[in-house]
Order: sequence, then C-alpha cells, then structure tokens
Amino acid sequence: MPQFALFAMALLPIAIVLVLLVILRRSAKLSMLVAYVVTVGLAMAVWGLDLSVVGAATVNGLVTALALLFIIFGAILVLETVQESGAVRAIRDGFTALSPDRRVQAIIIAWLFGSMIEGASGFGTPAAVAAPLLVAIGFPAMAAVLVTLIIQSTPVSFGAVGTPMLVGVTTGLSNNEGVAASIAPVSLPEYIVMLAANVALVHALVGFIIPLIMVGMMTRFFGANRSFRDGFAVWPFALFCGFAFTLPYYLVALLLGPEFPSLLGGLIGLLIVVPATRRGFLQPTTSFEFPKRAGWNESWFGTLAPAQLQADAPGTRRIGLLRAWSPYFVIAVLLVATRTIDPLKAALTSAAATLSFPDLFGSGISANAELLYSPGTIMIVTSLIAFFVFGMSAKAYGRAWSNSARTMVAAAPALLIAVPMVQVFLNTGRGSLDSMPLILAETTAGATGALWPLFAPLIGALGAFIAGSNTVSNMMFSLFQFSAAEQIGLTGLATIGVVTLQAVGGAAGNMICVHNVVAASAVVGLTDREGDIIRMTLIPMAYYTLQAGLIGMALIAGGLWWALAAIWLAVVLAGMFANSGRSARLQSA
Repeated sequence: MPQFALFAMALLPIAIVLVLLVILRRSAKLSMLVAYVVTVGLAMAVWGLDLSVVGAATVNGLVTALALLFIIFGAILVLETVQESGAVRAIRDGFTALSPDRRVQAIIIAWLFGSMIEGASGFGTPAAVAAPLLVAIGFPAMAAVLVTLIIQSTPVSFGAVGTPMLVGVTTGLSNNEGVAASIAPVSLPEYIVMLAANVALVHALVGFIIPLIMVGMMTRFFGANRSFRDGFAVWPFALFCGFAFTLPYYLVALLLGPEFPSLLGGLIGLLIVVPATRRGFLQPTTSFEFPKRAGWNESWFGTLAPAQLQADAPGTRRIGLLRAWSPYFVIAVLLVATRTIDPLKAALTSAAATLSFPDLFGSGISANAELLYSPGTIMIVTSLIAFFVFGMSAKAYGRAWSNSARTMVAAAPALLIAVPMVQVFLNTGRGSLDSMPLILAETTAGATGALWPLFAPLIGALGAFIAGSNTVSNMMFSLFQFSAAEQIGLTGLATIGVVTLQAVGGAAGNMICVHNVVAASAVVGLTDREGDIIRMTLIPMAYYTLQAGLIGMALIAGGLWWALAAIWLAVVLAGMFANSGRSARLQSA
C-alpha cells in the first residue's frame, strides 16, 4: 500500500478527535468512542492486528484509566476535606493577604507550586492538585483548568523526578547497537545527562514567557474586558517569576542531571517569589478580579462551584493558615520521599505492591497498576491525616468522600474510552506494518528534509497528544528522532539537538492531550467542555512547539534562525494584543 495512503489512515483517528472534540465541540465520550471504533477497524483490517492484541491493548487502557481515576479521586478528596473542615477559608484569606490579584495568584499556584509538584510526581498531578485549589479561592473552574494545563509544558520533561528523560528517552534509545556506536566513547547514561542540560536550555529559552502567556490567556477568556492586555499589564512580575523558575531549573539540569530541575526549580522559585510578593516587589498598581459570578458564562462552572467552596461548611471553625496548608505540605513531602528514597520507592513499586496482568490473551501486552506508589494513595493518606489535624466530624468527612466519589464517576466514561483508544493506536506496530505513530513521523520527516528540526517538536507533541504522556512519547519517537538527525547529516553527540526537540515537544503536547484535559476538568467537576479547553490550550502549544523548533534550528544551524525565533515571539505577543477586546467566541457555546 502506498506510504501516503498509510499516512492518511494513521492520521484519521487523530483527525476524528480534533474535528469532533475541538471543531464540532462534541463531548470527549462521543469523540473518543468514534475514534476508538475507527482505530480498532484500521488496526485489524489494515495493520493486521489479531483480536487478541486489540483486546489486550483495550484492557491495558482500562487498567491505566482506572489508575488515573484513582488519582482524580484522591485529588478531589483532599480538596473536599479542606472544604468540609473550613481550612479553605484560611487559604483564601492567606492568598488575599499575599495578593488579591488573580494574575499573581495564578502564577504562584499554577506556575511555581504546580512546577514543583510536576517535578515530584508528574503524570498530570499538578492539575489534580492546583486546579481545585484555584477553584477553592474563587477561580472559575474552566479558568483553573486552563492555567494549570498551560504550565504542563516547561517542567514536564523533568517531571516525576526525571522520568520522561531517564525512562522515556533511555528506553527509546537503549538496546540499539547503532546508537551505542554513534555516540561512543560516551555511554548512553552520559548522553542522557548531556541531553538533559540541552533540554533544560531550550525549555528555559521558550518557557520563561509562559507565566505571561498564561495570565494573558486567563484575562482574555475570563476577564470582564476579554483582553490580553489585562494579563500583560503584570509583565514585570510575570517575567520575574518566569526567570525565578527557569534559571535555577537550567542550572540544576546542568549541574545535577535530569532528576531535580523541575522540583528544585519550583521550590527555589517559590522561595524567591513569595517573600518578594509579600514585600510588594513588582506588584501591579491595579488588581485584577474576575467578573461578578452573575456575569459568568455557564460553561465556566464545574460542580465544585466557587460559591460552594467559599462558603464555610456547617459547624466549621477557624483554622490557622499553617494548619490549613498542611495537607499540601504533606502531599509535597510524601511525593518527594516516595520518589527519592530508594528503599521506600522499591517497596512501593515491588511486585507484591503492584497489580499486574501479564501477557494478556497471549499477546505479549501486560497491564500494571502501582497503586501504593500512585499519587492517589498519597492524597488519600493525606486526607486521612487532615481529618485528624483539622479535628473533623465523621459526618463532615463522610460528605467529603461522597462528593469525591460522585465527581470521579462523572469523569469515568471519557477516560475509560479515551485511554483504550490510545493503547490500540500505540500497539498497531504489533501487526504487519510499522505502528501508526511511527508512520506519521516517518512520512513527515521524509517530506521536510534538512528542515526536520523545525518539525521535530511537533512529532513529540503529537506523541504526547496521542499517548497522554511525555514519557511514552519519548519512548515511541526518541530512536526515530535520533535516526532523523543522522539522515540530515548530524552524527554522534550532534544528534542531541534533534532528540532535545523531541523531549521538548513531548512536554508541550501535555497541554492538549485528551486524557490530561479530561482528568484536570474532572477534579473541578467540569465535564463535556474538553473541546473548548483544547481550543484554548492549542494557542500556547502552537507557540511552544514552533518556538522550540526555531531555537532548535538556531542551535544547530545558527545565524538567521535566532532572528526568526525573536520575530515569532514578537508575532505571538503582537497577535495576542491585536485580539484584545474582541468577544470570546469560545465561551459562547
């Protein structure tokens, strides 16, 4: 069959998701169901997959989806515990005392705190933790999801203590004699360390402006004036916070390797920015607030409505700020401990602690769920600790569990369809042809030639969009990107430039991947608005991948490409300014 025909058929499931979910604004449940049926049909009829492989991939997807729902439940339970105890009032008052400006609050919670949580846990946890916290202090549910998804970019390559690099890229490049021979005498672990520094450099050059873009998007779609300008008015503070994270982040990657850039970058950023904010450093002269609740579009609301979360639960009492924040401190400490203390990590990830389904239906596909190692377990344990710390009644705590279960159930249908579809798509390489993702990448590379670095981040983003994970994207495409680098004349350590762009693009793709959007929406009770959210996050994702490609070309070829990168940044900012004040079409549905 002609390569172009295979490319078109491999692209069809993705096109279906984009058309139904983003353009026609159908629900994620319907969009992913149609995509699943089409993917299964193509996998069996064209790619030659046996029914056993399709069934095994589907079961693997169901197990993965249930593991994600477990995390969602834990995140909502922490929020509901904080709400039912009355601690949310102290948190809200604490942020108001630090700054009443919603732009400042979004940057500190989503960008800095979220990046630190990403560094500790990864796999969508920042949105699960930060989005409900933003809703609790008065953000519209959709705004909270938007800002927490936008930061799922710069810190993601070093999320979960470096998993996308140490597991994703390493797995993709290991056991290949050609790679080992090309990079000799450097070993693969040494190559990964050098790659990490390069990835952090490109992320820093692209991502330092993400806090500014984030607040611009927030005020554009959720401000009274529907204006990017309202967000850009805090540009000194936003850039200060951008550098407060990206500079230590890059230095940590350069000096310590891939495990701790996001974790330490976020922590150092908080230690710099919070005291500076308290002292009024670079604070805006006028404060931004969302419109009155009566003026909110219906689509902004989740079932965890701010009015509900801001009202004190019956029988609650005043709780001090430090005690109110204690669940989030506990989450951060437990995430770091379980991912960095080797004996503890080994115990939680051992075979005895893992739910495993090996060699499903004789297909060679296995499904595993490390429930004790899951952030969901950490958040449930944290909720139990908070029950005693806050001195809650059994009745109030029971309401927290009941509310959390209802919200999780609402998210279940979309995830239970989306993740199996992804797994079938990824496993099409077990048939008679290369996998669908690999055919998409190979065809694109063949068409672009020497300009391949410009498009390499887009392949990484495509992998994350499909798989819902930077780690999996790197597993799928790192070897392909290494080979593409050699095809355009880069050899040995020079291949790092193109593999870097894979890792950076894979991180940026987390902003738009369906199951991240579904999961982030679920924790604030926002359902069937996934398409609207992706329509918004496509804007920063497009900036990120193209800017990364231009910087990648500049690092590889130099000269004019640096100027083009600067021009693209200027075009993005100018375009956002030019669109200020127009009606927000995304909110009209």
